[in-house]
Amino acid sequence: MREFAALFDALDATGSKAEKIAAMASCFAGRRDSSAAWMLYFLSGQRLKRTISARALARWVADASEIPEWLFRDSYAAVGDLAETISLLMDVRGAGEAAPVMLVEWVEDRLSSLRGMDESAQRERVLGWLSELERTERFLLVKMMTGAMRVGVSKGLVIKAVAQAAEIPETLVAERMMGTWRPSEAFMARLMAPESEGETAIGPRPFALASPIEELVGAGNGHAAEIAAVLGDVGGWLMEWKWDGIRAQLIRRAGGATAIWSRGEEVMTERFPEILAAAARLPAGTVLDGEVLAWRDGRPLPFATMQRRIGRTSLSARVLREAPVAMIAFDLLEAAGEDLRALPLRERRARLEVLIAAAGSERLSVSEVVRAGSWEEAAALRGDARARGVEGLMIKALDREYVAGRVRGAWWKWKIEPRTFDGVLIYAEPGHGRRAGLLTDYTLAVWDGATAGTGKLVPVAKAYSGLTDAELGAMDAWIRAHTTGRFGVVRVVEPRQVFEIAYEGIARSTRHRGGVAVRFPRIVRWRKDKRAEEAETLRALTALAGAAGGVDREPGLFTQE
Repeated sequence: MREFAALFDALDATGSKAEKIAAMASCFAGRRDSSAAWMLYFLSGQRLKRTISARALARWVADASEIPEWLFRDSYAAVGDLAETISLLMDVRGAGEAAPVMLVEWVEDRLSSLRGMDESAQRERVLGWLSELERTERFLLVKMMTGAMRVGVSKGLVIKAVAQAAEIPETLVAERMMGTWRPSEAFMARLMAPESEGETAIGPRPFALASPIEELVGAGNGHAAEIAAVLGDVGGWLMEWKWDGIRAQLIRRAGGATAIWSRGEEVMTERFPEILAAAARLPAGTVLDGEVLAWRDGRPLPFATMQRRIGRTSLSARVLREAPVAMIAFDLLEAAGEDLRALPLRERRARLEVLIAAAGSERLSVSEVVRAGSWEEAAALRGDARARGVEGLMIKALDREYVAGRVRGAWWKWKIEPRTFDGVLIYAEPGHGRRAGLLTDYTLAVWDGATAGTGKLVPVAKAYSGLTDAELGAMDAWIRAHTTGRFGVVRVVEPRQVFEIAYEGIARSTRHRGGVAVRFPRIVRWRKDKRAEEAETLRALTALAGAAGGVDREPGLFTQE
């Protein structure tokens, strides 16, 4: 743990990517042990399942520190992070003097032992650990116990560091780290081993990602001329619809071994038996990149329909009937065991069309090519995207290879403008990280009456982004001056401020107070020109909602919900 804490402090102390890579590479050089594997596990963004609830841990520390819960809540609100709050409150003399314990022992022995204990035994054990560790070690322990571990490095930097330490190509490291892996000496040995020929696995290849076209030009249909000036002749690009589903790779190996992986490196094979059955028609050594969609009669169904399949491993006949799925393939990464990623897209696409046609399954198809003779024509077609149930256009260079990550110039996404509604701010709470001292996380509400300004305000969305630093500062001051009540760190504010909220989708939900779940809400602008009485109605949002879905947030620290 002490070694991990030292690395964490080194990474936290610099904003230089080169210095972060150097620190990690130095740590991993020559390493094959399980503690190094666990450090890599956390650095790459993976987390343990929660062993202790944040609420219980906060209560124990408040009692041990002999401070009332209200003071703990205020301390937490000021610091903005539970682990940091606890690490500061438990700063006692003698901390850090205990004999160091390796990270693998903390994870595989100590933390795992908590699961079989009653709360009093857990409390005694955890408080004892916290009193022995130094500050950064305490911080990391709390993050691990609560399943909230985040380290301020991207997976891309971790891959670069490992490649540097092992002296092997970054692409090979990325492939070896894809999918589900258990931290162990055996894994580290495989990861750090020299490159060998014929490496094949049931795991996915690193995904290619698209950059927003807004990075080059404006986003609207009126910017076709600007796009032409930057991207050149439309004939050099392949255009497809941007599907609103789950990005996935379908892998078919010798002997019938098949897997479906999400972009988040999660195995989804058992969740989509229709696609698994269709994959039996593919030859061994096939890797498809595409999108899994709720699909019926040649058209995509709303994403809310897909949500009925997400997270389910047991699928009833009713769910299979009401939420059928298909995979729309848009790239061929491997055929007959041959890696095709170095080929230009035009060749990969031609081979993909032949392969899918030979499979002859309605659950496997090739993404439709959107044909346009000019960028102006493409813009006009993009305008029909919402009616087609898609998010816009994908624009891909026909002469480029398949490149992992978000590489500018290879793939672009030209999304349609999102729908918006005007909501009233009713609750606010502190942000995290550099925003820990500001009230930046907002709950927005709409009117549940027949018309705007009638009935009562019902919460429908939480938004965390979209305002400038200056606007956040102004709102923070306003919220503090117009707070009417508190629930833990959450402030109830006078319902006077209106914000325009953009969102990707909306669905009916029995788990939300307003009866709707808003997908990916974010603030577009602060509507200082509008009064709260002019905000949207719940009736209007409900009319747009599709099938049931949505996820409730977890109760906040010491709050009553």
